[in-house]
Amino acid sequence: MLQKRRLSVALGLALALPVAFIGSARADIPAGYPADYAKTVEAAKKEGKVVIYSTTDSKAAESLVKDFSALYPGVKVEYNDMNSTEVYNRFISEAAAGGATADVMWSSSMDLQVKLAAEGYGLVYKSPEAAAVPGWANLKDTAYGTTFEPAAIVYNKRLVPEGDVPTTHAEFTKLLTTKLDKYKNKVTTYDIEKSGVGFSLMTYDLKLNPQFWDFARAMGGVSARVQSSTGTMLERISSGENLIGYNILGPYALVRAKKDPSIGVAFTKDYNLVLSRVIFINKSAKNINAAKLWLDYILSKRGQTIIANDAQLFAIRSDVTGATTSAELTKQLGAALKPMPVSTELLEYLDQKKRLDFLKQWKDAAKK
Repeated sequence: MLQKRRLSVALGLALALPVAFIGSARADIPAGYPADYAKTVEAAKKEGKVVIYSTTDSKAAESLVKDFSALYPGVKVEYNDMNSTEVYNRFISEAAAGGATADVMWSSSMDLQVKLAAEGYGLVYKSPEAAAVPGWANLKDTAYGTTFEPAAIVYNKRLVPEGDVPTTHAEFTKLLTTKLDKYKNKVTTYDIEKSGVGFSLMTYDLKLNPQFWDFARAMGGVSARVQSSTGTMLERISSGENLIGYNILGPYALVRAKKDPSIGVAFTKDYNLVLSRVIFINKSAKNINAAKLWLDYILSKRGQTIIANDAQLFAIRSDVTGATTSAELTKQLGAALKPMPVSTELLEYLDQKKRLDFLKQWKDAAKK
């Protein structure tokens, strides 16, 4: 992901966003929530904070943290920003030691999140916002998808002619095999051994692309460069060190493209993967009520509006409007969009043997 740092804030500054509240009852209970939600809010204030482990870049999450703190000024947000593998490993090791760890896990590594939830680390909690989340993004009221993020092809607009930009996966394979001289050592993607997001995307590609191994051999043919950081890939594409990148997180690329005229972003019309940052509450959370407030806020229309318009991560709710929403993306790509479900289906390649076999096959293909 982008460069990681820790952010811990408790701000009382409200953002100028409208929100409906229950009139004379409790000002901090959102409209439509059960009346006893007031007990959750009071208990959260007594806990005093919520600890979040996340892959969402601190800069992207800052508006969410500020707005949440405006809603619940008695609850401090301790936001820890790491890459997907670090989020998983840190949580597992701390949970095993019985020490302090995250109250909320929020990660773009969908398979690792589902694994933790399925192994019993997740709290079964039916959010008041659950009905607004698509069915494919709800794992038994334990883990929820929160965003609708397209994987993207990113390219250098100065150095890659428009005719070279692939519109399908077959075109990408053809580009790499027919223009080997131009793209040798100039293609980048995630290091699937180090990036949980990269591994998850690539194994899901295998399910949807009948010519996946032809593509893998084509990537090997151009000696594709791999990175564990989205930011590094975008920098190298911008500079021309690399010309084109595959399966890069679209929201980060689109944000960069707005201020960097060298960056172009394209989506594929045969199918285009969509990932969703998965959130769940640690069943053993020290601040379990504050964790509920955060999860509900992230799924709420108010939180989703900030996810779309401020964090620009693409809202998953269909009732949120704007350029970076599932509704707008569906207008552009329609049936080509293939959301990866928040389900145990994602665990197939986390089986140790299957994982190692896939990595070996990928490496073998990459040598050719």
